[in-house]
Amino acid sequence: MNIEKTIKNIENTNARSAWRRGVKTYALEILESLESPQDLTNLQLLKKAALNGAEDWRQYSEGGCALIYDTDIAARLCNPTELKKTNGGEKYPNARENWIDVQARALFQAWNLIRKTVEF
Repeated sequence: MNIEKTIKNIENTNARSAWRRGVKTYALEILESLESPQDLTNLQLLKKAALNGAEDWRQYSEGGCALIYDTDIAARLCNPTELKKTNGGEKYPNARENWIDVQARALFQAWNLIRKTVEF
């Protein structure tokens, strides 16, 4: 796997919305956190390394492998209107999720972006 090429391809991905820009940033952070890309010869090994010991993206998010403060998560994933509506992340994003849930969803989408972009 060529991690540098994958990073470059993701950097060149068009992301118009705040959400897509946030997902793209998460994908780049995940790739940059990989310690031994030479050992990542297939998608399963890559996902295991990307999850950094977590079972899934929810556990990854809860475990502090990504952003930990609600306000930081909101700033990364929300447009100005959504930020105002949630008071900069101090209020829950919606009735069904907290900010860790929202981040886990974004991380899952970041993984899908990596998966679609990676070349072995």
